[in-house]
Parts: sequence; structure tokens; C-alpha cells
Amino acid sequence: MMFGVRQRMRRQVKRALLRDRSSERHVEAASTFLWPWREPWLLALVAVAALLDYSTTYAALELSGKADIYEGGLLANWALGTGGFGTLFLVDMAAVAGLSLAAITARGLCFKFGFTGFGRAAFVILLLPYAVMAIVAVINNLVLTFL
Repeated sequence: MMFGVRQRMRRQVKRALLRDRSSERHVEAASTFLWPWREPWLLALVAVAALLDYSTTYAALELSGKADIYEGGLLANWALGTGGFGTLFLVDMAAVAGLSLAAITARGLCFKFGFTGFGRAAFVILLLPYAVMAIVAVINNLVLTFL
């Protein structure tokens, strides 16, 4: 009785692995479409975008001389209210470090179990939205500062 259940479970796991392996190339192709360059460049983009976001936020709030500009992000607004721009910098760097560590860990675990396509996709899916949103925030801060 127990032997039959165990055999059936093994067959189901093998079928699931085969199904996952067959879809892995499609997932990897989608991640390559979204980010066709090397993965370390995405990490670099995230770091540069975070630094530019911080710099332009400082410029918009402190250097522009406009009183009607405010920080719209909840976490950034809290950090500015709590400890100013120093706290904002630390919170931004902690958020970027945490997100990057999560992406690297997910990629590493997928690679360890032989799912390299899923690993790349997890890496791209975790980091690319942050990079895009940070770039949009930079553009918004520049527009608010200079217009």
C-alpha cells in the first residue's frame, strides 16, 4: 500500500519536473526579451538608478527652492520625516541591498537545482521593475526641479 503511494508521488514529481523544464526555455526567453544584457549590468543599473533617485530627490526638495514639492513615496517620506536626507540615504541603500540580495539568492537557488532559465527570470523580474520605477522617479524629480 505504502509502496504504491510513494511510486505514484515519484511519478507526479517527475512529470512536474519535465513540465517545468519544458516551460523553462520560454521563461528564459521572456526574461532575455525584457533584459537582453548581462545580469551584473542590471545590478549596476539598479545601483546607479538608486543613487540618481536620491540625488535628484535632494535637488528637488532642497535645491530647487520650490515649497510645493514633497516626497510621495511612503518609505521615503517616513525616512525624511524621521531623520532627514541621511536617513533617506540609509533607507534607500538598505532597500536596494535587500532587493538585490533577494534576486541573487533566488537566482542562486534556481541555478543550484538546475533551473538556470528560471534563475535568470527571477533575477530580472525582481530587479527590473525597481530600476524602471527609479528611472521614472529621476525623470520626475528633474522635471520638478527645473520646470
